[in-house]
Amino acid sequence: MSNYPCLIENLAFAEAPRWHDGELWFSDFFTHQVMRVDREGRAHVVIEVPNQPSGLGWLPNGRLLVVSMLDRKLMRLDPTGLVEVADLSQLADFHCNDMVVDAKGRAYIGNFGFDIFTQPVVPKPTVLMMVSREGKASVAANDLAFPNGTVITPDGRTMIIGETFARKLTAYDIADDGTLSNRRVWADLGKLAPDGICLDAEGAVWVASPRTNEFVRVLEGGTITRRIPVSNQGIACALGGEDGKRLFMVIGRVKPYEEAMVTRVGRIEYIDVDVPAAASPR
Repeated sequence: MSNYPCLIENLAFAEAPRWHDGELWFSDFFTHQVMRVDREGRAHVVIEVPNQPSGLGWLPNGRLLVVSMLDRKLMRLDPTGLVEVADLSQLADFHCNDMVVDAKGRAYIGNFGFDIFTQPVVPKPTVLMMVSREGKASVAANDLAFPNGTVITPDGRTMIIGETFARKLTAYDIADDGTLSNRRVWADLGKLAPDGICLDAEGAVWVASPRTNEFVRVLEGGTITRRIPVSNQGIACALGGEDGKRLFMVIGRVKPYEEAMVTRVGRIEYIDVDVPAAASPR
């Protein structure tokens, strides 16, 4: 085990941590649950998603959006339960995964692009999808190598996305209508294959690195200013806490469903850092 405090353990495979309204929210893939941990450290199941939850986000009206992985849909949690916002199966080549939601309620969603569970793994480029507030799905960007963790800068003008199999962070300009342009390499990560990411107030990106069992803070251009080693794979991260300086680190190991349910090695640890979370996009 790591030497860091543990917020919650015995998870199957957690992903998509989000600090929201004073609580940490996340998805646990193989238990099919979206969960939150309250201010007293108590865990609550928010909703069960039969086809595995992944990326989380919120509409301007406060409604929760959740990616349903296996059937490739975007769902919304209404008072009566989950409702379908968009069917992405015609755009996504394989399971959907992480997501970021902008201030206007547009959801940007990645997908694996290929069957990652078949051996040998042969990566294929895929698309980043955008779902409008009205539920219209379209392709926002092409030729991405496993688009994964994604953030939007506080001014709402720049998106940064981790391309896991390209081992880099890629940036786009965001137009008023949500379209993306001016693709560029934000940071070449070398041996690091990024999974989940989060953004701090100085514009640096914290990157979860499953291959090297660590979390790293990266500046634009690729300079790494801090490394935090952990005891297992670094899966995803979020900044939160009362002052925004608590880095929540999702730790686990990608395993087949049956083994993950038995071993339950997933956990969320935390450490306090110097720079708080970036403000929400506006």
